[in-house]
Amino acid sequence: MTEKTCQNDFDIVIVGGGIVGLSFACELAGSDFSVAVVERNELRAVSDEPECRVSAINRFALQQFKQAGVWQSELTKRACVFDRMFVWDQTGAGQIEFDAVELGVPELGVIIENNVLQHLLLETVQAAENIHYLCPEEISSIDYQPKDGGQTCSGITLASGAQLTAKLLVGADGAKSKVREVASIQRQQQAYGQQGLVCNVATSEPHQHTAWQCFMPTGPLAFLPMYNGESSIVWSLDDAAASEYMALDDDAFKVALAEAGEYKLGEITDVHQRFLFPLGHGHSSDYVRPGLALIGDAAHSIHPLAGQGANLGIADAAALAEIITQARKAGRQWTALHTLAKYQRQRKGANRLMETSMTAFKELFGNDNALLSEVRNAGLSLVDHLPALKYRVIRQALGAQMFTCEK
Repeated sequence: MTEKTCQNDFDIVIVGGGIVGLSFACELAGSDFSVAVVERNELRAVSDEPECRVSAINRFALQQFKQAGVWQSELTKRACVFDRMFVWDQTGAGQIEFDAVELGVPELGVIIENNVLQHLLLETVQAAENIHYLCPEEISSIDYQPKDGGQTCSGITLASGAQLTAKLLVGADGAKSKVREVASIQRQQQAYGQQGLVCNVATSEPHQHTAWQCFMPTGPLAFLPMYNGESSIVWSLDDAAASEYMALDDDAFKVALAEAGEYKLGEITDVHQRFLFPLGHGHSSDYVRPGLALIGDAAHSIHPLAGQGANLGIADAAALAEIITQARKAGRQWTALHTLAKYQRQRKGANRLMETSMTAFKELFGNDNALLSEVRNAGLSLVDHLPALKYRVIRQALGAQMFTCEK
């Protein structure tokens, strides 16, 4: 817990201090809002050994971080710029390449360890006089009584016994959000019957600051470049196949992985510990209630094949912060449903489009039907030779806002 003056009444209480919750807090750093961030788990220290859970952060998110003063720490050395993306279909000759120079931008984004990014964000949060970081703290109960015609005030009881109040309660607490639950917001959730296998690997060929992605009937495999020359892999596999690959010894796994990636980065010379996490997608029926808003995975989750989960949540945070800040400056009811509904209108359509697109990609490429194989290979090659269409594809895949922010 921070050593700032103790208080219990806040304008905004953010439940969840992950990447998205901390991003929202950073958007409000130095503002007139009094903010509390409640997080259950203390961050692990950054070690010399890089972690395998990483995020591909696009240009829009980078610009938001820089504006908030997040990107000034020595820890930014742990971010690896990628300026090229190469995508191919294992079942044919179809391929497509995106290059930052060709697209007229300095980079496509950066790959950074989730834990490192959280430390970067937390440094900004803890330096802000208007933000209290309460960790380790857990929510015991939430008394949420919406008043659309008046000022909603939520009461939060922490496991320590502390009592907080919030004019705006923000759920950044993941797919199993307590905030969503107390607001009685429904969520449609669907498992893919797949696991994401992640680990860091060293390869005999350099990654060339390129994000490599291979589509296979068993699921997409991505090699994401890291700052130390290694690559972080994310391999989407059916449950049974995931268990089989986890059971392999390191030598057998290195051969299987190199073969799956068609030796684009040569041999796998070293492999670190492997982990699995379940894959699925879901969407909440609403993002807002009077005095309450959901951001990130609390509102929506998607397949990781385009690496957009964190970026969508960061965009949520930026949009919500802008809308409530403008409303307050104009003297309007910044916690009222009609104000928060602007955030929902701005973000829900974009998030649903990305969710639908990723699910469609998963179904199209996760299929060994010969006819579909011909169609998708022809489609990849066609897009690669049509600059206008290719530009639209990369805008969709990497986030349209990244092409509108300043270099």
